[in-house]
Amino acid sequence: MVRTFHLYKYSIPVDSQLILRNRFLKKREGILVQVCCDDEQGWGEIAPLPEFSQETLEQALEQTITWLKTWTKTVGKLPLENVYPSVAFGLSCAFAEMKGQLNKDGNYQVAPLCYGDPDELYEPLNQMQGEKVAKIKVGMYEANRDGLIADMLLEAIPDLYLRLDANRSWTPAKAQMFAKYVKPEHRARIQFLEEPCKTPIESLQFAQDTGIAIAWDETVREPDFRVEKQPHLAAIVIKPTLIGSLQYCIQLIEQAHQCGLKAVISSSLESSLGLTQLARIAQQYTPNTIPGLDTLDLMDYQLVRPWQGSSLPLVGLDSEFVEPILID
Repeated sequence: MVRTFHLYKYSIPVDSQLILRNRFLKKREGILVQVCCDDEQGWGEIAPLPEFSQETLEQALEQTITWLKTWTKTVGKLPLENVYPSVAFGLSCAFAEMKGQLNKDGNYQVAPLCYGDPDELYEPLNQMQGEKVAKIKVGMYEANRDGLIADMLLEAIPDLYLRLDANRSWTPAKAQMFAKYVKPEHRARIQFLEEPCKTPIESLQFAQDTGIAIAWDETVREPDFRVEKQPHLAAIVIKPTLIGSLQYCIQLIEQAHQCGLKAVISSSLESSLGLTQLARIAQQYTPNTIPGLDTLDLMDYQLVRPWQGSSLPLVGLDSEFVEPILID
């Protein structure tokens, strides 16, 4: 049995207005990994997200090289428990592909991101099969403005469901201000509001007071997180690049389903190669839930594998945006 691997670093320009927490992101960088075992091969993407991942790209690359060098000399399996989340996810995807464990079909439906104009939503919603779901980022402006926009959209489109993401940005008072502007009869069509308040306890209290369902996102990435059924908790959001191996993500999905919760596969601004793998994971393990994979349009190019329906130019391993990593 011959084990080999190849690594490539990519750097793709992104939307110049993209802000991640406190910094502008001008390019998305990551590592593509190809693992080969005799005639079988698989690909993965290792792309720590600046401001969100605990590891830098340099740390991830160093750990990846060390792990893969050990793997080439090892008989049997090598554990992924003690590596960085982005490394664990990228490597586990590559091995799942190599072993034929990742199905080919993907869920390429996305919940369109809306900025407040109902007219922008009609066309993408009409193309959706099943429930009509859109997403709004809240918490960046005044809470009453966010509430007015959410209520207006729900009023204008009677079969619309909304997913809202607050990124823990509200105090309890501001969260209540948001809810004040959403009519009680519309609140049931908020599929969930991700992490409205700064702590999970405050978010649960908000949900109890308003009847608006919530979802865990940042909370899922905390070391002591356990999937539990809680009042008004509707979903957990799984960002594999920030969470860890495919096997661990599957475990979280299964636990969520056992508790009657949705599990939503979501992106961390991966390239089109990583996004297509997330779409395949979503189809295989959460087939009845629209994933949160609407980030490709922030990039100037697709990489190696095309996203279904995208008109962005596709570049390959021989492009100016990709360089092979030479291993000693």
